[in-house]
Amino acid sequence: MERKITFNELRKIKDSLPDGTIRQLAQEFNIEVETVRNYFGGANYDRGRSVGLHIEPGPNGGIVLLDDTKILERAEQLLAEIH
Repeated sequence: MERKITFNELRKIKDSLPDGTIRQLAQEFNIEVETVRNYFGGANYDRGRSVGLHIEPGPNGGIVLLDDTKILERAEQLLAEIH
């Protein structure tokens, strides 16, 4: 399922995650840690893969179209559990 979110919102979610969550997500989805970071707007393609993230210029860092929302949904679930 696709989802649109601003780049700034996506980064805010990443920055709100507790320490170790990126590694936890990588383990849960059986992917490299850098791939999870790339999902949240990183750009380390030497160690991580591209993850179907498309950015259109605009306000708030632009609009991000995510081809697969599983990582984002899990991150939001983890944030909800701690609040």
